Amino acid sequence: MAFATEHEVFDVQDGLTDGLTEAQTLLADLVSIPSPSGEEAAAAERLKSFFEKHGRKVWIDEVGNVRAPADDAVLLTSHIDTVPGDVPVEIDNNVLWGRGSVDATGPLAAMAVAAVRAGVSFAGVVQEETSSTGAWHLVDDREEPDAVINGEPSGWDGITLGYRGFLSGTYVSTSELGHSSRPADNAIQSAVNWWSRVAEFFDTDESDGVFDTVTTKPVNFDGGPTDDGLAVEATVDVQFRVPPKFTIDDIREVAEGELTRGGVHWEKPIPPVMTSPRTEVGRAFRAAIRSAGGKPRLLRKTGTSDMNIYAGGWDCPMATYGPGDSDLDHAPNEHLDLAEFESSIEVLVTVCERLQEQDTE
Repeated sequence: MAFATEHEVFDVQDGLTDGLTEAQTLLADLVSIPSPSGEEAAAAERLKSFFEKHGRKVWIDEVGNVRAPADDAVLLTSHIDTVPGDVPVEIDNNVLWGRGSVDATGPLAAMAVAAVRAGVSFAGVVQEETSSTGAWHLVDDREEPDAVINGEPSGWDGITLGYRGFLSGTYVSTSELGHSSRPADNAIQSAVNWWSRVAEFFDTDESDGVFDTVTTKPVNFDGGPTDDGLAVEATVDVQFRVPPKFTIDDIREVAEGELTRGGVHWEKPIPPVMTSPRTEVGRAFRAAIRSAGGKPRLLRKTGTSDMNIYAGGWDCPMATYGPGDSDLDHAPNEHLDLAEFESSIEVLVTVCERLQEQDTE
């Protein structure tokens, strides 16, 4: 079986899907098609063909998202892209191994199948692992649905209700080039001292847990004389993970308040999110997991997901859900139990049907 883009052809391993259900075949096909951020086109076409086969209206929009609107009582959405990495694709003892099987092709395939079975809206979005281009476009380009279920691994019996936000920026400072014997700080010293003060401000013992603390990370540092030899310049790329008890403005205020030289150029932020387990979506998930024989687990994640963007743009109940162990995100041994995958579809269909019933009451 092969799926082609304009430039490439990807072959699904011979015999890989023998004996699998339609849902499992979709999953195995998608995992077999490389789809790192920016290269999702072939996987998007496979996903589109699945909806076409089931008579659903579907198209690929201008940024590469797969859009299959239907009953907007629920929007099921997950990301098509994966991080780079070659994890050999195979099925052993009913376990599928391969890049994206957990993050987040497993949730993506489960949601596509559930969307067809329940007749609800679906969107597969692009570049979640980098710029979240697909999610930002979706929020700007469609009306707010009645509820959103975002696809990320939580385990079939887990519901993710909160994520920390994300703020990144670049500090830039310039000073006159002078002899190293001069006591005044140059731009490089100013950059080091600025970041040390910011990191110290947010330094905690994490007694409240990582989720409730601000994580500070310098991710790139560059400094030295300018090309004309007249000045010293320093730049520092920095990142903050922001818990819901703070706002993005809180973090920027602290960082800018520690400046003595230079300034910070901030990138577009992603706000933190924390939803209640008592929303319609939370209640539907708890009931569906129990009816499938599980004990619901309520989760908070220290990273960031597209749910942050949806919560910032839409005022509707939402949660994140999907099969897979999130400890295997981006791991060299990424794998997903197919029984768990099937259980997650069952839960998603039940949740969608409950929300559709409430929408008609």
